[in-house]
Amino acid sequence: MNAFLRPAVEADLNQIVQIERTSFADPWTEESFRRLLGGHPAIFQVIGYPPDTRIAGYVIAFSVGEDAELLNVAVESKFRGRGLAGQMLDAVLIELSGRGVRTAFLEVRESNAAALALYGSRGFTEIGRRRNYYRRPIEDALVMRRVLEIAEGGEEKSAGSFADR
Repeated sequence: MNAFLRPAVEADLNQIVQIERTSFADPWTEESFRRLLGGHPAIFQVIGYPPDTRIAGYVIAFSVGEDAELLNVAVESKFRGRGLAGQMLDAVLIELSGRGVRTAFLEVRESNAAALALYGSRGFTEIGRRRNYYRRPIEDALVMRRVLEIAEGGEEKSAGSFADR
């Protein structure tokens, strides 16, 4: 069965918070997620993996003009290794491109080899470092960027998925 992606809703918050707490050493609070649902113009989606009715992961990004930032990509541990993070990332990049975004940015722990591999496979490249950015444990963040191809004149500049690049 294929995974399905949909917008996050308030009823998802408990599961999202649990995934967040088990995925990150310095997790966001439930209130942080709630604010994103309460009118913030963020892209906030969850992914399910049938037949399990639980949420398998989530992705959050926002855009301002031609720039976007990926804030969070997380997958519950029992669902890792199935390509779900890549599916969510691809979907967000496609949506951002459709919104006219030209450049997407993100920060990632320098020790997070799995995330670095994922982002690298989607065309993100390291452009800088934020010293001591993360608190628990203290660690540098690598700043990464991806230049997006956007639709011009109603036609895509190139065919294929973002995973093909």
